[in-house]
Amino acid sequence: MEHLTVHHLVPRQHSKRKKQEPGETINICSACHRQIHVLFDNKLLAKELNSLEKLSNEPQIQKFLAWVRKQDPGKRISVHR
Repeated sequence: MEHLTVHHLVPRQHSKRKKQEPGETINICSACHRQIHVLFDNKLLAKELNSLEKLSNEPQIQKFLAWVRKQDPGKRISVHR
């Protein structure tokens, strides 16, 4: 993928409220980033899916990754619930 976005493993909304540092981030494609936020709310992301390993092992993300890998990297991918 050419264009990567920064994903905060613990959503900034949670770290700002507690006046904590934003925490670890990962670089992912925009389609994957949008799909993560469509599928999961920030509370679940902060508590249960707060690492690359946990996100990668989530069945809904695995299914999306298998599909998105087959897509044209130059095309904007639509995400759906």
